[in-house]
Amino acid sequence: MPAGHGSRARTRDTFSRGFRQKGVIPVSTYLRTFKIGDFVDIKVNSAVHKGMPFKYYHGKTGVVWNVTKRAVGVEVNKLVGNRIIKKRFHARIEHVQLSRCREEFLKRRASNDLKKAEAKQRGEKIKDALKRQPKGPREGFMVKNVKMETITAIPYDIVKEGIQT
Repeated sequence: MPAGHGSRARTRDTFSRGFRQKGVIPVSTYLRTFKIGDFVDIKVNSAVHKGMPFKYYHGKTGVVWNVTKRAVGVEVNKLVGNRIIKKRFHARIEHVQLSRCREEFLKRRASNDLKKAEAKQRGEKIKDALKRQPKGPREGFMVKNVKMETITAIPYDIVKEGIQT
């Protein structure tokens, strides 16, 4: 019999609930608030069949473009052939969680604004110190008190050693 080609084909592991994550869905899932423009991660909860996004979108990050009573509209970039298409669909809030992808950026922006305000107060301009710099090479060091030692392999003689059983 040939393999099935249904919308949930080959999702045995993809949609399985995690260890100690099975059972009743916590109420906090339903009490989260989503706003237009929020970044969300699509993480399908297989216990809820309604409003489930297609398997391709599982694990993708998108932007909320619409909020309804029980669902959110999500816009995701999808690579089709050689072009990227913006796909819009609605998914129930059980299948969506707020993304942490902008956390580091927002923290860096706040610290940069603070540095700018301090520099303005002192009356100086600050420009390159705000940019992220790649990690440079490690500093060099000298190895001291090292003695050279030559190691040679001991030849193995099957006649002398013999085969032990």
